[in-house]
Amino acid sequence: MRIFQNINVDFLGKRKLYYLISGLLLLIGLISVAFRGLEFGIDFLGGTEIVINFEKPVDIGKVRSYVENIGLGNVEIKTFGGETGVLLRTELQESREIYPKLVSSISGAINKYYPGLPLKVADSSSTTSVVYEFPSSDTATGVVNILASQGFQASKSIDDATGKLVTVRVGIAEWIKQNLREKFPDNSFQVLREEKIGPKVGNELKRDAVVALFLSLLVILIYLAFRYKFIFGFGAVVAVFHDSLITLGLFSVLYGVIPGLNLEIDLTIVAAFLTLIGYSMSDTVVVFDRVRENMKIHKTDSLEQVINKSINQTMSRTILTGGTSLMCLLVLVFFGGEVLRAFSFTLFFGIIIGTYSSIFVASALVFEYAKRSKKKVQF
Repeated sequence: MRIFQNINVDFLGKRKLYYLISGLLLLIGLISVAFRGLEFGIDFLGGTEIVINFEKPVDIGKVRSYVENIGLGNVEIKTFGGETGVLLRTELQESREIYPKLVSSISGAINKYYPGLPLKVADSSSTTSVVYEFPSSDTATGVVNILASQGFQASKSIDDATGKLVTVRVGIAEWIKQNLREKFPDNSFQVLREEKIGPKVGNELKRDAVVALFLSLLVILIYLAFRYKFIFGFGAVVAVFHDSLITLGLFSVLYGVIPGLNLEIDLTIVAAFLTLIGYSMSDTVVVFDRVRENMKIHKTDSLEQVINKSINQTMSRTILTGGTSLMCLLVLVFFGGEVLRAFSFTLFFGIIIGTYSSIFVASALVFEYAKRSKKKVQF
């Protein structure tokens, strides 16, 4: 990377162009958020979410038509990763209407293998499970194995010393899976993920995520204000806000545009944003450290000359660090699997914007403040 050594580019002289670029990106993102909105994941919305992978390619239209008619109201259904993956989401967590239907299906599965076996319901107080009592522990074990082979989540009750009690889940997810097995008998599937979160917990997680992002920026501002000057901390925090808002706007602009990329805001994406804040801040602090050193060495140079010199001197390090990070993230985007794809994509784009802001935005804001306030920045 010797080509980035001994360069002499007037970055601050072109700062108005960078302001225009940043302004356009922010405006596009904010307009998209205002009109298209953001898609939140199950972590923040609450409800039930299932990710299923079929053995053979499946027609998403048929899945949608089948599931929309099983009494769950509005169910969101879309492809997940490829032609065999399906994501199903409903805001419901439980439904008293499907409880007797599932119990009837469970009874039918047991009677098929144990004809005439008396089915005694020991506990039906819960809307998410039913407890059966059988004549012996061996019979209970056999029923558990049969129900498991039929796709039901069944197990012996932990608190039962006799081993005769069997607990079977009867929730929204079980009802969806039961119907899909009936509609696609020749195309078996595997449940990759199943989550259930209450709306109260979802709201709390959403609030905590915003608080976490705000506090991280506040602590960074305080730290940089003490380590450098307040204006340096302010410039760095504004640059991080710039990175976060542009990346957030990207989620709204590209949602549903790129096949196989699930751009929904969930806790994984919040973790990506916090990582992005740290990365962007690290890049910015490297430039500020060099500015402080050069201000002590080149005391006769103007602030504009010092900042330009500092950015040029750190360019090699910035490109090397950003480039190697982007290569790793690019591999994760294509080969890291569905779970890591949105996280790695967020960081990939965020690092590009973070590197841009550390070079063209943060230092320019410091210079802009010093120029307009006519105050001399000293260490």
